[in-house]
Amino acid sequence: MKKKFLLGLALTALFVSGCQKKDYHVNGNRVVCVQDESKTSNHSVLWFYSGHDGKNCPGDVMLLGKPTHIECYGAGSKCYKAVSVSIVTNANFETIAVTTDTFDLTSEDVFLMPDRSLDYVDENNNRIFLNIPEQLVYRDTTTLQFTFTGLFFSTTAAYNND
Repeated sequence: MKKKFLLGLALTALFVSGCQKKDYHVNGNRVVCVQDESKTSNHSVLWFYSGHDGKNCPGDVMLLGKPTHIECYGAGSKCYKAVSVSIVTNANFETIAVTTDTFDLTSEDVFLMPDRSLDYVDENNNRIFLNIPEQLVYRDTTTLQFTFTGLFFSTTAAYNND
């Protein structure tokens, strides 16, 4: 367990310190780092597919006590999202991502994030993955941002991105 934690912490540090300003051809689920002049930026853009056809969907979320399908929510590949985030390790040593733009993910107050493994290639051409478990995230009423929790880095994809 301790080895896994240390590996995760090392990969997080590698990711945050290894961001380069590069143009990536985005084709799939990816992380693109955005660096500022300080070269220590933790800002990134998450590119991922989400959502499915509502014809056979019994409902993605409960709204006013009724199961409701919402376009671009949950599992599937109907929509392609680009979300600006800041990736940090909090006081409990958990890796989280907080949206930096208010409405680029959705204009709704909730978002059903599917589980996703996002590709990232560091400055040494090492391929790693930012893994985001499925979760229903709520917009913070003060900051209007979303926070994704339970993120972890690995050398192989943890999710099949369906």
